[in-house]
Amino acid sequence: RLDLASRARRPVAAALADRWARRELSNHAFLTEVNLIAGRSRLELSQYPVFPWVLHARAYAAARLDLDNPEHLRDLSKPMGAAGSEARLEAARERYASAQADLVHLGPGAAQEGLLPPFHHGSHYSSLGATLFWLLRLEPYARWSTVVQEGAFDLADRLFHSAEHAAKSAFEAHSDVKELVPDFYGTTGAFLENGNGYALGTRQDGTELGDVALPQWAHGSPQTFVDAHRHALESEAVSAHLHEWVDLIFGCKQRGPAAEAACNVFFYLTYPATVDLSRIDDPMEREALRAQAAAFGQCPEQVFRAALAR
Repeated sequence: RLDLASRARRPVAAALADRWARRELSNHAFLTEVNLIAGRSRLELSQYPVFPWVLHARAYAAARLDLDNPEHLRDLSKPMGAAGSEARLEAARERYASAQADLVHLGPGAAQEGLLPPFHHGSHYSSLGATLFWLLRLEPYARWSTVVQEGAFDLADRLFHSAEHAAKSAFEAHSDVKELVPDFYGTTGAFLENGNGYALGTRQDGTELGDVALPQWAHGSPQTFVDAHRHALESEAVSAHLHEWVDLIFGCKQRGPAAEAACNVFFYLTYPATVDLSRIDDPMEREALRAQAAAFGQCPEQVFRAALAR
């Protein structure tokens, strides 16, 4: 059931989608506004605005970025946990089907057995950890990164060190379903530079972490890197399919049968209002659930109920 605030946002969202469909808004402006309507804010690490990968991992490994090459573009009709390969998609479907079969088998006894609602993806595309992963070279994110890790940065091998490596993980690893943050499509690439000279450690292969390693086509320039992403976001090839991604993250395929069909179901605590904390009397249990939801990731508020057109 929509609360009053959600109901009030519906005509605003509809008008926004209409302006975007008429190409009165850029893709970047549209996504920025949708995030705002959905309650995402740069001031909240666990609710940071979410933007899509629009380039495929293959693009980051290439010497030249070619937006006319379909292999350099991500399939925006699939969530990240199902993108990349058919094997990855099938693994997510099997995970959901197996959990659903267990629930059906146990019937009313499922709750007593502690079984949880089925999901395709065991991690989330937008979380406090994901935000800090991308932005740890900037303040205040660097400071928060050390707070989360009890006074120090995480192990160097787990930090964002290479655009190509991060893309490969996002498109191939079953446990990595991170989407991007708007900074990848912004006006400056400062988040890619270790301008403050943080001691980020040394990887097991002997690489000392500093600035993020960029693809060949960026020519070592963070500005070129973000400019190329912004250009890709606004390209015709991406514009033709961006509405499919919005349906997954903010729209009609975010939850329910449509989400199940789209291989887009996440852990139940990531959906707003899944658990009514006001009904939990035990303050320790209530705080534990709140902390778990904040750390694990949260789906944005559902902005659109019908499929978007482009």
